[in-house]
Amino acid sequence: DNVRDAADNFSHIYVFGVENMRNTYLKDVRTHFADSRIFFGKTKVMAKALGMTDAEEYQPGLSKLTPYIDGSVGLLLSNRDPAEVLEYFENYSEIDYARAGVKATRDFTVPAGVVYSRGGDLPIEEDVALPHSLEVTVRKWGMPTKLDKGKVVLDGDYELCKEGRTLNSHQTALLKLFGVAMAEFRIQVKAYWSQATAEVTPVEDPNTMEE
Repeated sequence: DNVRDAADNFSHIYVFGVENMRNTYLKDVRTHFADSRIFFGKTKVMAKALGMTDAEEYQPGLSKLTPYIDGSVGLLLSNRDPAEVLEYFENYSEIDYARAGVKATRDFTVPAGVVYSRGGDLPIEEDVALPHSLEVTVRKWGMPTKLDKGKVVLDGDYELCKEGRTLNSHQTALLKLFGVAMAEFRIQVKAYWSQATAEVTPVEDPNTMEE
């Protein structure tokens, strides 16, 4: 078992949760922890490898980690000090385009008149008009646009999304078209096991604590 083989070689095992999973960014994390091992995905397999009960646990105390192995989580097996690992993840985030099912992080309304490529996010003098060839596409995605003298035009303001509401695939397509990124890829360590003490230390989410 790969997890068990790795567990023999590292002093700490961290369970981490991922928000807005993107393989590209997870590769960056793997590169940063090239001296460690990362497993991501099959939670039941990972939990079974560590051991679900005291009798099954692969090393003393590992079964105390399994309650944290739920949802979109992975394991980081490392000899790096917990303070260093926790600081890295607290400071690591990447902003990307949202996918359907994610909640909007801000209101976004495209103003009436000629539609610009950033949907009103930039001053008109710094932006360019949306190409007329895209009019059919944005209309298909729900914007009540029309062509007027070769320009894509809205008769009234168009509320694309409201903060806190779940985005659908048309909304996310429009947001991407207008260059509006709303998804934050973030990793939060839930708990870690230390070989020296055979203890599991829960970790508070610093973002939750701030709210």
